[in-house]
Amino acid sequence: MGIYFNPSNESFAKTSNSEIYIDKSGLLNLLNKKLLSEKNCISISHARRFGKSQAARMIEAYYSRGCDSRELFSSLEISKSPYFETHLNKYNVIHIDMASFADYYKEKLVSKVIEILYNELKAEYPDIIDIDNPFATILKQVYDKTEKIIDGKSEKCPFVIIIDEWDCVVRNFSDAPEIVHEYLQFLHSIFKSEESQSFLALGYITGILPIKKIEDESALNNFREYTMINSREFTPYFGFTQKETEKLCEKYNMEFESVKAWYNGYLINGEKMYNPNSVNQSILDHSLESYWKNTSAFKTINTFITLNFDGLKESVMTMLDGGRVDVNTEKFQNDLSVINSADDALTALIHLGYLGYDADMGEAFIPNYEVATAFHSALETGSWSEIADALSRCNKILKATIRGESEKVAELLELSHETYTSVIKYNDENSLSCAITMAYFTAPAYYTVVRELPTGKGFADIALIPRADSENKPAMIIELKWNQSADTAIKQIKEKRYAGILSNYGKEILLVGVNYDRETKKHECVIEKTKLISEKC
Repeated sequence: MGIYFNPSNESFAKTSNSEIYIDKSGLLNLLNKKLLSEKNCISISHARRFGKSQAARMIEAYYSRGCDSRELFSSLEISKSPYFETHLNKYNVIHIDMASFADYYKEKLVSKVIEILYNELKAEYPDIIDIDNPFATILKQVYDKTEKIIDGKSEKCPFVIIIDEWDCVVRNFSDAPEIVHEYLQFLHSIFKSEESQSFLALGYITGILPIKKIEDESALNNFREYTMINSREFTPYFGFTQKETEKLCEKYNMEFESVKAWYNGYLINGEKMYNPNSVNQSILDHSLESYWKNTSAFKTINTFITLNFDGLKESVMTMLDGGRVDVNTEKFQNDLSVINSADDALTALIHLGYLGYDADMGEAFIPNYEVATAFHSALETGSWSEIADALSRCNKILKATIRGESEKVAELLELSHETYTSVIKYNDENSLSCAITMAYFTAPAYYTVVRELPTGKGFADIALIPRADSENKPAMIIELKWNQSADTAIKQIKEKRYAGILSNYGKEILLVGVNYDRETKKHECVIEKTKLISEKC
């Protein structure tokens, strides 16, 4: 038993014994089907904090000969499989977190990895290891040495090789092609060489980005890829599904609709997925907060969204406003240093988890309120100062509305409208609607925001419906007018009884009428507070 060769199951034991643990061992059923087959090389590229490393620890605990994991998995889904015992702790496992090696050894990366693995292999197989042999030859020798005759048949123990954060070398050493080339040769030797055809039972690598196709390099072209855009059958095993999140909320007495607004939104192969790290932290803290910004670099967002590509800025504004934009993900070269278009920038953000993606529609969107706040934080440190300033006023607008300060609301809305109109380059009812929605940017922390809410007698322009854990806040109906008057907007709310549909929400309802005079570019606001209104009003 070593650190990297045939490791123990201690890491996964700590994970599975955590206060919050979601059983993802069904992943092992999928991998067992791929063992020793032509499709035995798997690449998982998902955003940070989506459970890739946790899955890698589970895989090593299940296959490694360096431990006995029967009890550890006995209560999990995999134990119900008829092949559970067949593969349990039956393989020589190598598990490397390449990010830690790259940080310490840099240009000596490959030689150090081989040296450390050589020492652990030598400790277990002292008579057959020769450091002068190519590493793939050493693994082949170990494989041949494990031959046993069982029931008259010859059986050997092949390798399961797991490399976590495999792509950090390609990403971090893009300016040192000789290091990348040596690294890819190493990967070729353990995953695609002639020797590996016999000793490799399973190759499993994880990363942030899909595999970059490097000219004249074919080290990894035998891997089947599963990404944030298309995870196929692997989708439920990375992130939390909606059903899993609902159960956690019920168990820990959290308001599901609020957790959904904060952390839902990723759509992978038709499955609604939640950021597992954020859901975990929220449940443990019993608090809705932006955990994403504490674990990811803001500069990543800002680097891409401030690139001077046609339509990119407007696309970002559309998504911040809750809309979706078309994106062609096919041209992206899977390289963060090669961004040639708005589509490339948006595709990079999809893979990094900063945008959701609807593959059926080919559309990108900001998945939830937590990620939206990460965009806000990124904008504050970048070149979009006017947008950042406008977003910073949002909480003031929300508070002023709740307090009924109509003149203050009109003043702040005017600043908001000026900012967004200058960015999105049009001045019509759509820009007003966008400006109003953006002005209430912080509202999703407490409200379900619905545009064009059907009421039975028309559509309310914007409705802010407080969630169960924000019942101390009033519900709101916001009606927009163009070259008319705010009083006209209030009158329409009353005449069409828009507020009746919200009679079950909050202790009071705010009727908010907003008018924009295109000639004077002035905004007018009227706010009326009313008690619960029934449909009979």
